[in-house]
Formats: sequence, C-alpha cells, structure tokens
Amino acid sequence: MQFADIQEARDFLAANPEVRSIELMLIDANGVPRGKLLHRDELLAIYQNGRPLPSSILSLTMQGADVEATGLVWEVADADCWTYPLPGSLTLQPWRNTPTGQLQVSMHPTQGQPAAPADPRHALVRVIERLKADGFHPVMAVELEFYLLDKQRDASGRPQPAVQMNGVRPEAPQVYGVYELEQVQPFLDDLYAACEVQGLPVRTAISEYAPGQLELTLEHRFDALQAVDEGIRYKRLVRGVANKHGLQACFMAKPFGDRAGSGMHLHVSLADEQGNNLYASEDPQGTPLLRHSIGGMMATLLDSLAIFCPNANSFRRFQANSYAPLAKSWGVNNRTVSFRVPGGPAVSRHIEHRICGADANPYLAAAAILAGIHHGIREQIDPGAAIVGNGYEQATEFLPTDWLTALRALERSTWAREALGEEFLKVFLAIKQTEYRQFMAEVGEQDWRWYLNHA
Repeated sequence: MQFADIQEARDFLAANPEVRSIELMLIDANGVPRGKLLHRDELLAIYQNGRPLPSSILSLTMQGADVEATGLVWEVADADCWTYPLPGSLTLQPWRNTPTGQLQVSMHPTQGQPAAPADPRHALVRVIERLKADGFHPVMAVELEFYLLDKQRDASGRPQPAVQMNGVRPEAPQVYGVYELEQVQPFLDDLYAACEVQGLPVRTAISEYAPGQLELTLEHRFDALQAVDEGIRYKRLVRGVANKHGLQACFMAKPFGDRAGSGMHLHVSLADEQGNNLYASEDPQGTPLLRHSIGGMMATLLDSLAIFCPNANSFRRFQANSYAPLAKSWGVNNRTVSFRVPGGPAVSRHIEHRICGADANPYLAAAAILAGIHHGIREQIDPGAAIVGNGYEQATEFLPTDWLTALRALERSTWAREALGEEFLKVFLAIKQTEYRQFMAEVGEQDWRWYLNHA
C-alpha cells in the first residue's frame, strides 16, 4: 500500500494560502465517502502520523447506521484506526463557495486494524497485485451514467428531471441530442473546469437514453487503481458541481420505472510491463487471452452479482431491450450482451463490462471483474460462441433479478472469499443483509396502492 509523501502537503499549502478547510474522505463498502472537514493546520500531521477514524466508519449501511454484525462496532470498542493520505488525492474542490481542499485516505494495513480488512480499496489492490505477479497489468476506464434532477420534487413528491436553460423540463429521451447538451452547458462548463483542477481525464459528454440523463467518459489508464480512484473522485465531483447549480446528481441504478436505468460500464484490458495490449488482435474477437478473460467473468458472474448490483433498486434496471444486460453473454460490437468487445483497431481491443449499476462501489466492482478475469486465464475457461444480433432474444442463462438470490450466491461463494478476502466479505455481507431486512420491513406507497383496498 503506497501512501503520499509529506512534500505533497507542503506544496499544496504553499500554493493555496486561501484554503482554510479540507474535506478528508474515506470510501466505505457502499462506495459512500465518509470523513471530516479539517482545518488546514491539521494537514501536515496527517501526512506525518496518519489520522484516526473510528472502526465503525466501515460498518455503515447506506443510511449511515452502524451494523453490529460486522464486528467493527462494540466488540472492538469502536476503536480508532489510522488512515493515511493517498498520493495525488490532495486537490481543490472548486465547486465550494469558500476555498476548500479535498484529501482521500485509506486504512493503513497494520495501524488501521481492526477496520483495515473492510477497506474496499484494499480488496482491489490485492487483486491487481496478484495479476501483476503473473505478468498481467490491468488497464481500465470508468464510465458512469447519471441523472440531473431538480431538488424540487413534483406534486406527488417524486424526483423529476431538472428544468433546462430554455425553461422547459425535458420529457423525451433525445438520446445523443446535442441540443440537450447545450441546455445544460453551464453545468458542463463547471464540471469540465472542476475536473481539470482535480486532474481527472474527463472526455466526451453524451445525452443518454432518458430526459436529464448524462454520461461523461473518463480516459483509460495503464494503472487500473488510478483509473478507479479517478472514478471515485469524479463521482464526488459531479455531486458537488450539481449541488452548486441547485441540482441533484443521481446515481441510482433505476430512479424511474418507465425510463432508462443508469449503469457503470468498466472497460478493461491486460497489458505487459511495457504497456503492450495483450488483447490486441486483428481478429475482432481478440486473442485467446481475451476470450479466457470473458470466460472467467462469465463463470464468476453469479458469485459477484451482489457486488455489481448491491442494492434493492439495482435489480429494477434489468429489463429487456433496455441496454441493460440480462444474461451470461458476450459479443463483438454488440450492446445487447453483458460483455462487449468494442470495434476499433487491433491495438485498442478490450472488454466493456456492462452489468454494474451506477450505484456499485467502483473499487469492489473492479476487484470482482479483475479477479474473474484472473480465474478465467488460470483455468483457460472458454466463454462459448459470441452472440451475433439481438442478445435479448438469444439469451439462455438469465441473471437472477432479485437482491436476496444475489446475496446468497455471494455468501456461498468460495471464489469470492478468495478474491475479496474472508474478513472483507464478512463485513460486506453483514451490511447488505442488514439493509435487505430493513428494506423489506419498510411499508410504503406501492404496498398501499396495491393491497390496501383488496388484500
């Protein structure tokens, strides 16, 4: 585990004398940033000696409540666990009204006990190290879809797309609409500017398949850990810039039943130590290594589905003809499958993993994907024939579409315990099983609408 040098902090303080506060954030199992707002005078000490955070900070549900079954609350006396800064994470938050810094930390492997095994970033680091030990350097890129919503709910109390510059609330999909991008230009201008300040490689903006839905692509990185770190920070940035504009950036997998869901597409390839793409081939289906990688991801898909789709709402996204995949399938230049090999020149050959919802934790999703790839390579797993044409019509082995089935598959998986770590999996499952029980116990509007008068 590599932590930042104190010179980084000295340089930042010297270059930004106006900054008085710094947001310190640690990413929990759900992908939620947790932490504190610090005074600038505290920064150097964090680089020198670390910063203690309570063990319970990695035991929390999406609602921010302790889960005692994680073993990180009372039985360890909510102990202080030391975190340290990640290199390159100290930057500005340009969307703030007052000059504010941002610093991402991670648990120290030894000084961060007993919470260190629950740090999701550690799970990804371990998987990457195993791949590199076998001569494979994972290259990744993160794509996140999201909705720009009005902070004001509609008359029924439901979320709604934000009013655009022309004073109109969008209702039509207008996928790839350039006029729709023009209507959110002030937001996009600030988003690109903020990404430049933070060094995030944001590129193309797209109007997606629903009113108010956007996607901005992040450039691929030879260092997969860097790519995922940037995806995490980009998500925080989008929320901050949206808030500055009086909007809400929503990364729910399916915020609207009658509109497109939001996915997180992870693009991956393997390179050698010199950066040469090991998937590169004039054959559009790639090398045998690429196909074994897909075979491994297919073989471990059910075991890792609760990582890719971690919430009850995640499974509402899986609908036919929705651009969300439904089955163990792969194909070339085909958006109806789970594992897509995009077209393009041989040197760019890679896999687009299309299963994750935008609500997935990028660290865990990337760890499960790369561990599946490693499994496929070691076992030389054949993915079968590529799907040609409509994958929805040709599907034979469908994914489960309910949360409990996915959680039980993860709990039974010996592969997942090896890939993600026994201690981490204990914490993650305790959190998710608690959330499942709480979600199922809550009676809401749909229950009343369906059953109140006739059950």
